[in-house]
Amino acid sequence: MKLHFLQHVPFEGLGIISEWVKDKKIPVSRTAFFLDEELPDINSFDLLVVMGGPMGVYDEDKYDWLKPEKEFINESILAGKAVLGICLGAQLVAGVLGAKVYKNSNKEIGWFPVRKNTKSDSKSASVLPDEFFAFHWHGDTFDLPEEAICIGESDICKNQGFMYGDRVMALQFHLETTQTGIENLIKNCGDELVQRPFIQQTEK
Repeated sequence: MKLHFLQHVPFEGLGIISEWVKDKKIPVSRTAFFLDEELPDINSFDLLVVMGGPMGVYDEDKYDWLKPEKEFINESILAGKAVLGICLGAQLVAGVLGAKVYKNSNKEIGWFPVRKNTKSDSKSASVLPDEFFAFHWHGDTFDLPEEAICIGESDICKNQGFMYGDRVMALQFHLETTQTGIENLIKNCGDELVQRPFIQQTEK
């Protein structure tokens, strides 16, 4: 298996997934949009991972790579690739599958519990506990694509992820996060840490 990941900003990389691919000896390649790197041939990988970023799926006027990225994600899904979207990546996958992506009523930043959808029959979601703490850093949310199965919810975000078929997973929360990753987010996006509901402060 070969993994390719799409990276939108230098401070949101594979995180703990890097340890997994190293342990499994999985070849990894990358498209860094912030470096104007090109997208690969669709036949050069088996698993596509779409990372997070502070931009929105609707910011095509600000980021000229967003439109071709969406087309590439759609092409990957249609080609039967395994696809994992994380945070912005999850929103991109949702949008590609026809769901609405929009501003949530509140930002969700920090460690908050996610409650698994226990009615889901997804084998991938079955490995999750009924409730677990996950790291969040997002202001947007999405509706479920048609035929997608919700993975879970939090108090402020009813769709914390979904499965689409058995090869596409979207996670609003950051399963890949590490201490360094969190520190990098605070360094680069710390202006979002204001006194609001569902935004934890750095001292907590």
